[in-house]
Amino acid sequence: MTVGLSDKTRQLVNLYFPDEDDSNIVSQLLTSECGSNIPLCNSHSPEDMERIRFAVLKQTNGDISKFDLVLNLAKTDWRDLLMAADFGHNLRAHITWYEEIIANPRAV
Repeated sequence: MTVGLSDKTRQLVNLYFPDEDDSNIVSQLLTSECGSNIPLCNSHSPEDMERIRFAVLKQTNGDISKFDLVLNLAKTDWRDLLMAADFGHNLRAHITWYEEIIANPRAV
């Protein structure tokens, strides 16, 4: 079973990957490869997956060539990914980051 993208995740995908082809690829891969197949996430909702998916997007920094590497880290050990993205010590760090990015999209 796949886990769709939340509205916030879609918004970030479009900010980080403004090219329509890239955003479609990223959206599809986040849905199919970064959802219920992630360890301990088999019953997560799209909103529950935001922390991990935001970390993927943050770590790629909009570079499609980094996407597979970062996605593989999420699938291997998403806790390491959360630490790398500075989302590991605070359960709301990804929300704070999201709010900062949305308030200042030029920072992307």
